[in-house]
Amino acid sequence: MESVLRKFKGSLKLLILYVLEKEPLHGYAIMQKLSELFSDYRPSAGIIYPTLSSLKKSGLIETVGKGKREKKTYKITENGKKYLEEHKKELERVLNHAKVMGEFFNLGGRELRDAIFLMIKKFPELNDEQKEKLGELMRKCAREIKFIVEFGGD
Repeated sequence: MESVLRKFKGSLKLLILYVLEKEPLHGYAIMQKLSELFSDYRPSAGIIYPTLSSLKKSGLIETVGKGKREKKTYKITENGKKYLEEHKKELERVLNHAKVMGEFFNLGGRELRDAIFLMIKKFPELNDEQKEKLGELMRKCAREIKFIVEFGGD
Protein backbone atom coordinates (compact mmCIF):
# COMPACT_ATOMS: atom_id res chain seq x y z
CA MET A 1 0.00 0.00 0.00
CA GLU A 2 3.04 2.25 0.37
CA SER A 3 3.12 2.75 -3.40
CA VAL A 4 -0.57 3.67 -3.38
CA LEU A 5 0.01 6.35 -0.79
CA ARG A 6 3.10 7.51 -2.64
CA LYS A 7 0.85 8.01 -5.68
CA PHE A 8 -1.50 10.09 -3.54
CA LYS A 9 1.19 11.76 -1.45
CA GLY A 10 0.08 15.15 -2.73
CA SER A 11 -3.37 14.29 -1.44
CA LEU A 12 -2.20 13.50 2.09
CA LYS A 13 -2.92 17.09 3.10
CA LEU A 14 -6.48 16.68 1.84
CA LEU A 15 -6.90 13.43 3.74
CA ILE A 16 -5.67 14.98 6.97
CA LEU A 17 -8.01 17.94 6.50
CA TYR A 18 -10.82 15.50 5.77
CA VAL A 19 -10.36 13.62 9.07
CA LEU A 20 -9.90 16.86 11.01
CA GLU A 21 -13.11 18.29 9.55
CA LYS A 22 -15.03 15.74 11.60
CA GLU A 23 -13.26 16.42 14.91
CA PRO A 24 -10.02 17.78 16.39
CA LEU A 25 -7.44 15.02 16.80
CA HIS A 26 -3.86 14.48 17.93
CA GLY A 27 -1.26 13.12 15.50
CA TYR A 28 -1.54 9.47 16.51
CA ALA A 29 -5.34 9.57 16.17
CA ILE A 30 -4.92 11.10 12.69
CA MET A 31 -2.65 8.17 11.76
CA GLN A 32 -5.29 5.73 13.04
CA LYS A 33 -8.08 7.41 11.05
CA LEU A 34 -5.98 7.35 7.89
CA SER A 35 -5.16 3.68 8.38
CA GLU A 36 -8.91 3.02 8.58
CA LEU A 37 -9.35 4.75 5.21
CA PHE A 38 -6.44 2.81 3.67
CA SER A 39 -7.17 -0.60 5.12
CA ASP A 40 -3.68 -1.93 4.45
CA TYR A 41 -1.54 1.11 5.16
CA ARG A 42 -0.62 2.93 8.32
CA PRO A 43 1.12 6.25 7.73
CA SER A 44 4.23 6.80 9.81
CA ALA A 45 4.93 9.66 12.16
CA GLY A 46 7.73 10.66 9.79
CA ILE A 47 5.11 11.41 7.14
CA ILE A 48 2.30 12.77 9.31
CA TYR A 49 4.08 15.27 11.53
CA PRO A 50 5.90 17.16 8.76
CA THR A 51 2.61 17.34 6.86
CA LEU A 52 0.85 18.67 9.97
CA SER A 53 3.58 21.27 10.33
CA SER A 54 3.13 22.32 6.71
CA LEU A 55 -0.65 22.53 7.10
CA LYS A 56 -0.22 24.64 10.23
CA LYS A 57 2.24 27.02 8.50
CA SER A 58 -0.24 27.36 5.63
CA GLY A 59 -3.02 28.31 8.06
CA LEU A 60 -5.15 25.30 7.16
CA ILE A 61 -5.02 23.79 10.66
CA GLU A 62 -4.22 25.03 14.14
CA THR A 63 -3.32 23.49 17.46
CA VAL A 64 -6.04 23.84 20.06
CA GLY A 65 -4.25 22.70 23.16
CA LYS A 66 -2.73 19.57 24.48
CA GLY A 67 -4.55 16.40 25.33
CA LYS A 68 -3.48 13.45 27.41
CA ARG A 69 0.27 13.08 27.87
CA GLU A 70 0.93 16.50 26.32
CA LYS A 71 -0.19 15.46 22.82
CA LYS A 72 -1.00 18.41 20.57
CA THR A 73 -4.54 18.43 19.29
CA TYR A 74 -5.07 19.72 15.75
CA LYS A 75 -8.19 21.41 14.38
CA ILE A 76 -9.10 22.46 10.84
CA THR A 77 -9.42 26.22 10.32
CA GLU A 78 -11.94 28.07 8.15
CA ASN A 79 -9.20 28.38 5.51
CA GLY A 80 -8.70 24.62 5.77
CA LYS A 81 -12.43 24.02 5.22
CA LYS A 82 -12.35 26.33 2.21
CA TYR A 83 -9.29 24.52 0.82
CA LEU A 84 -11.04 21.19 1.31
CA GLU A 85 -14.11 22.46 -0.54
CA GLU A 86 -11.97 23.81 -3.42
CA HIS A 87 -10.32 20.38 -3.78
CA LYS A 88 -13.49 18.34 -3.29
CA LYS A 89 -13.21 16.38 -6.57
CA GLU A 90 -9.62 15.32 -5.86
CA LEU A 91 -10.60 14.27 -2.33
CA GLU A 92 -13.53 12.22 -3.68
CA ARG A 93 -11.17 10.51 -6.14
CA VAL A 94 -8.72 9.60 -3.37
CA LEU A 95 -11.46 8.40 -1.00
CA ASN A 96 -12.98 6.29 -3.77
CA HIS A 97 -9.59 4.77 -4.52
CA ALA A 98 -9.09 3.99 -0.83
CA LYS A 99 -12.51 2.30 -0.72
CA VAL A 100 -11.76 0.20 -3.82
CA MET A 101 -8.36 -0.84 -2.45
CA GLY A 102 -9.95 -1.76 0.89
CA GLU A 103 -12.50 -3.98 -0.86
CA PHE A 104 -9.76 -5.50 -3.02
CA PHE A 105 -7.58 -6.34 -0.01
CA ASN A 106 -10.54 -7.75 1.92
CA LEU A 107 -11.39 -10.08 -1.00
CA GLY A 108 -7.95 -11.68 -0.94
CA GLY A 109 -5.85 -9.00 -2.58
CA ARG A 110 -3.65 -8.79 0.50
CA GLU A 111 -2.89 -12.51 0.35
CA LEU A 112 -2.28 -12.33 -3.40
CA ARG A 113 0.09 -9.38 -2.97
CA ASP A 114 1.96 -11.11 -0.16
CA ALA A 115 2.27 -14.33 -2.18
CA ILE A 116 3.64 -12.44 -5.19
CA PHE A 117 6.17 -10.59 -3.02
CA LEU A 118 7.26 -13.90 -1.45
CA MET A 119 7.56 -15.52 -4.87
CA ILE A 120 9.72 -12.67 -6.17
CA LYS A 121 11.92 -12.76 -3.07
CA LYS A 122 12.41 -16.54 -3.23
CA PHE A 123 12.51 -16.80 -7.04
CA PRO A 124 16.31 -17.26 -7.27
CA GLU A 125 16.03 -20.26 -4.92
CA LEU A 126 13.34 -22.06 -6.94
CA ASN A 127 14.14 -24.97 -9.21
CA ASP A 128 12.91 -25.20 -12.82
CA GLU A 129 9.96 -27.44 -11.90
CA GLN A 130 8.74 -24.99 -9.24
CA LYS A 131 9.12 -22.06 -11.66
CA GLU A 132 7.14 -23.92 -14.33
CA LYS A 133 4.33 -24.73 -11.86
CA LEU A 134 4.20 -21.09 -10.74
CA GLY A 135 4.17 -19.94 -14.37
CA GLU A 136 1.20 -22.21 -15.15
CA LEU A 137 -0.62 -21.07 -12.01
CA MET A 138 -0.07 -17.37 -12.72
CA ARG A 139 -1.21 -17.69 -16.36
CA LYS A 140 -4.32 -19.62 -15.30
CA CYS A 141 -5.09 -17.15 -12.52
CA ALA A 142 -4.61 -14.17 -14.88
CA ARG A 143 -6.96 -15.75 -17.47
CA GLU A 144 -9.65 -16.43 -14.86
CA ILE A 145 -9.42 -12.93 -13.39
CA LYS A 146 -9.72 -11.37 -16.87
CA PHE A 147 -12.68 -13.63 -17.70
CA ILE A 148 -14.55 -12.68 -14.52
CA VAL A 149 -13.80 -8.97 -14.88
CA GLU A 150 -14.53 -8.75 -18.61
CA PHE A 151 -17.38 -11.25 -19.01
CA GLY A 152 -18.83 -11.78 -15.54
CA GLY A 153 -17.36 -15.23 -15.14
CA ASP A 154 -20.39 -17.11 -16.53
